[in-house]
Amino acid sequence: MVASGRLQGRDKIGVRVGKVVNKYKVGKHFDLVIEDAAFTFSVNAKRISAEAALDGLYVIRTSVAAVDMSAERAVLNYKQLADRDGLPHAKGRRLSVRPIRHRLETRVKAHILLSVLAYYVQWHMIEASARLTFMDEAGPDVARERDPVAPAKRSPAALAKVTSRRLSDGTSAMRFTRLLAHMATIVRNTVRSTNARIGEATFTLTTRPNTKQQNALDLLTTIAV
Repeated sequence: MVASGRLQGRDKIGVRVGKVVNKYKVGKHFDLVIEDAAFTFSVNAKRISAEAALDGLYVIRTSVAAVDMSAERAVLNYKQLADRDGLPHAKGRRLSVRPIRHRLETRVKAHILLSVLAYYVQWHMIEASARLTFMDEAGPDVARERDPVAPAKRSPAALAKVTSRRLSDGTSAMRFTRLLAHMATIVRNTVRSTNARIGEATFTLTTRPNTKQQNALDLLTTIAV
């Protein structure tokens, strides 16, 4: 376009070049010369070589003996830390660790300890209620054991739950947070007869769980912490 005279002016040429450079993210590999009626570029081999020298591999080291943990299992364990590490959840809103409204060291430690314990219980609850949520219930993936670097894939059963948003029994699948909200409707009320007089005895009345709530309660009773 510049050579044919259809694009002139340093600003206009620069805007046009910028669109291409920003699209392909290769600007640092080229030296650009933009003038009012000319545009040239050249490959910067030195910068390319410098970046190529920084290309490498992640190295995962462990103190566990090779007889107890293979290299493939070490990679898988590392990749599973995102699911097992409570810190990302503890720092967010799920466990409400922050703000910490304490100043004494012992109280701050107690606050963090309770948050970690809460995450520990929450993790077990998520695992136990997997049958009622979108969570994948499949066991260890043998193929992933052989190639732990390959992207993880959901099992056909998990994909069916996500696609249909239904469980195998035809009822709706839920996120864990929604399941907790559903469980929260089970309450124990202290009530008194409508026609009771002041000071008359009260009694407790507990909400009767529906089928899904009862299933969740049955699954949660299997937790061994």
